[in-house]
Amino acid sequence: MVNDLLTSPPGWIHAAIFFGLGACLLVIVLGFVTYAILAERKVLGFMQLRPGPNRVGGRFGLLQTVADVMKLLIKEDTIPKAADKPLFVLAPVLAFAPAFMVLSAIPFSDHLKFSDLSIGLLYYIAISGITTVGILMAGWASNNKYSLLGGMRSAAQMISYEIPLVVSVVGVIMFSGSLNLTEIVEGQKTVAYMFLSPLGFIVFLISSIAELNRTPFDLPEAESELVAGYHVEYSGFRWAFFMLTEYVYLFAMAALTTVLFLGGWNPVPFLGFIPGIIWFALKFSLIVFFMIWVRGTMPRLRADQLMEFAWKVLLPVALLNIFVSAVVKELFLR
Repeated sequence: MVNDLLTSPPGWIHAAIFFGLGACLLVIVLGFVTYAILAERKVLGFMQLRPGPNRVGGRFGLLQTVADVMKLLIKEDTIPKAADKPLFVLAPVLAFAPAFMVLSAIPFSDHLKFSDLSIGLLYYIAISGITTVGILMAGWASNNKYSLLGGMRSAAQMISYEIPLVVSVVGVIMFSGSLNLTEIVEGQKTVAYMFLSPLGFIVFLISSIAELNRTPFDLPEAESELVAGYHVEYSGFRWAFFMLTEYVYLFAMAALTTVLFLGGWNPVPFLGFIPGIIWFALKFSLIVFFMIWVRGTMPRLRADQLMEFAWKVLLPVALLNIFVSAVVKELFLR
């Protein structure tokens, strides 16, 4: 038995390593969420000529989000008397789990990746769609008309914008000839796909903001109309799960955008001496900043404008992008 353990690592060692890496990724993501919230509040404060958090954790408010999390954890967890309790309890978990699952398919550098799926892009799109079920479940189980309207809005919005989002990446698939995210990055060593497929990049970026339910597409949570939408009846750590889901998806979507259109870890010409993971982090941070910037400057759309923009603008442009990408590939990438 001892000789076997020494000569060939047993399955439990591989399992321990796997779960250890998963725990490290969770810590990294939670750290990102903690300080992405702080960064968003500070950037929005700067844009609106106010300081933002600056009390807890020194002059920069570095521990403000930590204090907010502690406050949420000790808050009373309430469940409405008329709610469907099993679905009410399950909904935050069903919303959050896919947000963390999709991270396993994203390569952060040529060596730092948790899996190398041949259909990594398809896996991301398929798994992320499950979150819609969790949000709709929360709206239904709360037995509240505002929650139900928020859940229905979310389902309509996420299904509508998922179509142009998926169609917009067809050009990337045509250029790379693969659904493997690592191979897609490798295909951008010469030129990033955002330059070969600018229409696809714009449609993908707009659709990704809508998929994240962020301003100006935050209709499912519109506080002026629906109080808080699908999570209005949630409190404490269950409410925190929904907010955690939103920011984990911000991490995942910014990383996916970096991989698909910005060249991932590939360096800018003449600066190849900088490690790939640094390039990935810089491009990733640029996308996150852009999404915060949009939130601070754009007004919320009306519900009819939201749906018309998806079906009458983004979808036709995404279909046009397929034709343009085919022409570019035939003329310049043969």
